[in-house]
Amino acid sequence: MLRYVVRRLLLLVPILLGVSLLIFFWIRALPGSPAESLLGERATPQLVQQLRERYGLDKPVYQQYFAYLKTTLEGDFGVSVATHRQVADEIKLRFPATIELAIAAMLFATIVGVPLGFFAAKKYGGFFDHATLVGSLLGISIPIFFLAILLKYFFSVKWQLLPSVGREDVTLNTPHPTNFYILDAIIARDWNALWDAIQHLILPAIALGSIPLAVITRITRASVLDVQNEDYVRTARAKGLAPRDVDRRHVLRNALLPITTIIGLQTGLLLSGAVLTETVFAWPGMGSWLRDAIFARDYPVLQGGILFLAVVFVIVNLIVDLSYAVINPRIRYS
Repeated sequence: MLRYVVRRLLLLVPILLGVSLLIFFWIRALPGSPAESLLGERATPQLVQQLRERYGLDKPVYQQYFAYLKTTLEGDFGVSVATHRQVADEIKLRFPATIELAIAAMLFATIVGVPLGFFAAKKYGGFFDHATLVGSLLGISIPIFFLAILLKYFFSVKWQLLPSVGREDVTLNTPHPTNFYILDAIIARDWNALWDAIQHLILPAIALGSIPLAVITRITRASVLDVQNEDYVRTARAKGLAPRDVDRRHVLRNALLPITTIIGLQTGLLLSGAVLTETVFAWPGMGSWLRDAIFARDYPVLQGGILFLAVVFVIVNLIVDLSYAVINPRIRYS
C-alpha cells in the first residue's frame, strides 16, 4: 500500500508540470492583456508598458514560464493583478467556501441518490423504478442556473423560507478564523450563526448536487442490478439468510465500488469550483473567483488557482483509489 501511494504521488510531478504548461500558454492565448483590462479607458501605451514591466509581462514567454515555475515551486503563487493580494491568501479565503458547498452538495446527492438507486433496482420494472429513471434524467437535463433561479424564487422570494445569496447574514458579527463558517460557529458555540450558515448553504447545495444526485442514482441502480444476479448472492439466499442481511452484506457492499468511484470523481469536480451556482447565489468560492480572474486577465490568479485545483483533484482521486481496499478487503495494491 505504501509503495503504491508513493508511486502515485511521484506521478503528480509530470502531471502537474503538464498542467502548468497548459495553463500558462492557454491563458496567454486569451485576447487582451491584464494591463489593458486593469487600466480600462485609462489605458495609454505608456501606462500599459509600465504595467507590463511591473509584472514581467514584457519578457519573452519562456522566461515568464520559468519564473512562474520557480516561484510556484517555492510555494509562491504570485500577486493578483486586480486586488494586489497574494494569490495564496486568496485561496485560503475562497477554498473553504468551496469545500463547504461541495461537501454539502455531495452529502445531499449521496444520502438521497444511493437509497433511490438501490430501491429502484429492487423494484426493477415497476412504477418506482420508472419514476426514478425519469427523475434522474430530468436532474441531468435541467441546467443548474435555471434550477438555482427556481429554488431562489420559490424558497426565498415567494415563501421566504431560506436566504438567497451569500454565506451568512450581514448583521451577524461571527469571527471566522478558519473561514469554514459552520466549523467556526461550532467552535464559538454560536448556535444562531450555525443555523444561519446552514440555511445559507441549503439552496446552493441542492442546486449544485442535482446533477451528482442523478448520476449517483443511475450508477447505484445499474450496479445493484448487476450484483444481485451474481452466483454468490443467489447462494446466500439459498442458504436461508435474511433478505436484509443479503442486501447489506452481499449486494450493497459489492455494489459500492463503482458508486465510490463516481462519488469521488463528482467530489473532485465540485471542489474545482462551481461557477454557475456560485454566481447565482453570490457564493464567494473558487469558481466565482476564477471567473472574475478570466474577465480581468489576472494571470497569477488563474495560474495559481487552476494549478491548486488540479492538485486537489488528483489527491481526491488517490483517496478514492485507496478507499477500494477498505470497501473490498480482497483488493490489494502492489
